[in-house]
Amino acid sequence: MLRLLGRYLRPYRWLLVGVLVFQFTSALAMLYLPRLNADIIDQGVALGDTGFIWRTGRFMLAVSLGQILAGVIATWLAARASMALGRDLRNDVYTQVSGFSEREVSQFGAGSLITRNTNDVQQVQMIAMTGSTMLVTSPLLAVGGIIMALRQDVSLSWIIGVGVPVLLVVALVIVSRMVPLFRSYQLRLDAINRIMREQLTGIRVVRAFVREMIEEARFRQANTDMLVTGRKIGSLFVLIFPSAMFIMNTTMLAVIWFGGIEVEAGGVKVGSLLAFMQYVGQIMGGVLMASFMVIMVPRAAVSAERISAVLQVVPSLHEPADPVTTFPTPGTIELDDVTFTYPGADVPILDHVSFRVEAGQTVAVVGSTGAGKTTLLNLVPRLVDVTGGAVRLGGVDVRLLSFEALWGALGLVPQRPFLFAGTVGSNLRLGREDATDDEVWQALAIAQGADFVRELGGLEARISQGGTNVSGGQRQRLAIARAVLRRPAVLLLDDSFSALDVATDARLRAALWQELPQVTKLVVAQRVTTVTDADAILVLDDGQLVGVGTHQELLASNQTYREIAESQITVDAPNQGKGA
Repeated sequence: MLRLLGRYLRPYRWLLVGVLVFQFTSALAMLYLPRLNADIIDQGVALGDTGFIWRTGRFMLAVSLGQILAGVIATWLAARASMALGRDLRNDVYTQVSGFSEREVSQFGAGSLITRNTNDVQQVQMIAMTGSTMLVTSPLLAVGGIIMALRQDVSLSWIIGVGVPVLLVVALVIVSRMVPLFRSYQLRLDAINRIMREQLTGIRVVRAFVREMIEEARFRQANTDMLVTGRKIGSLFVLIFPSAMFIMNTTMLAVIWFGGIEVEAGGVKVGSLLAFMQYVGQIMGGVLMASFMVIMVPRAAVSAERISAVLQVVPSLHEPADPVTTFPTPGTIELDDVTFTYPGADVPILDHVSFRVEAGQTVAVVGSTGAGKTTLLNLVPRLVDVTGGAVRLGGVDVRLLSFEALWGALGLVPQRPFLFAGTVGSNLRLGREDATDDEVWQALAIAQGADFVRELGGLEARISQGGTNVSGGQRQRLAIARAVLRRPAVLLLDDSFSALDVATDARLRAALWQELPQVTKLVVAQRVTTVTDADAILVLDDGQLVGVGTHQELLASNQTYREIAESQITVDAPNQGKGA
């Protein structure tokens, strides 16, 4: 935690210097006030010197106002520094996570990453705020109070020597039991966020399978786990203040009791005894303040540990030191003896796959579920990196290309198209910000989406987060239009026609082939009818490339492809009969 705070507070060190100066001034003023109060009683009231009372009283008032002003300025400076730390930390965590591959995101979990960039950052921000104020004031009050108290009456110092250690021991015992509970609490918070996120994302599935009661019970259990942990923390938390107040009041009682005996014997003046009592209060207050800080430190330390775990990850996908930015053969794709194995898997999902796609060609990838089709497509934009072999785009290994050059050459339509909250136009212009309205409409026409967009209200029609206010087929066509608008050299389509009816599928493919003849198209498809007009079809089976050719060639020579085609014809035949 100290390393994290030091790194992110370094740019604001002058603000922290100001906090130290003004907090030191405020603490000195607080320590000086009891002395002035003692002088008023012993030298003014006891002797009947009204002039001394007025002079010292005015000076005491000025010191009080100065103490208040210094405290306000210190708090304002601390707030600026801690808020800036929170801003920078959130920005760095977001930037780091944005560079994660699917492997790193899966390692932490989306819900946990959100918690780390919100609640955990807030905890570190809070410790920076309170630490730069309380952590400075409490030792000054405790140490300074002891010195000033001894100057008033040494004979009563044994009371401080008993009360302060007892208070420290009680605080440390309670705090030591809270550390593991705070770590457990953050894990419970992660679980709440994860379950909530899953249920909101999969609300349609939950309702379709009538799992509302089961999901409610699941959330209730996670919520109860968090409640139990929070209750344990709260039970310990509430102990420290009554315990501290009991020790403080007992100490004060001892001061009054034994101090009264000394006053009666003439060894101590009344004003000095009152000042001693105030210093004891300041000492105990400083210790209590430090104890409060110690309570906050464990949770902040856990949060800092979780944030550091994210920031210290070296993303598996990183840009080379001297990246290539040009393509010797634009539009070509080549997989050279590619093998890919997911972390922890025993067998590779792709096993020694090799093929080449020339510029302008349309190549389809087919195979059974789990054959590695999507994984193969994800290797081209480096959503994941190969574990063996090489993937080349435009004649260059994708691992040697700059991210800007690599992603600028590609238009990707993922298996699950995602739309952002905004308008149709804002979503499509993610592909190219400077696109004109005519270019956007042209892309929509190619994607067979112009008609339904006009019905929605045009390019300014609202799109909800995730595109939940449009159908699955409409989301796919908007995602295709977004990729087309990008004007890529290579278009990657991952089962992007699955939600379309056969007629729309055929029109869309015809428009793509006709309007974008120069664009290389790599298409993952489930339906054989989608790939019959491709220049070449790649057949995957258990991660291996078992066939390459046209539709007719593969029907005649490839058993795996023939089985896929015949199974679809068998399934479609009864449906066609019923439709007739």
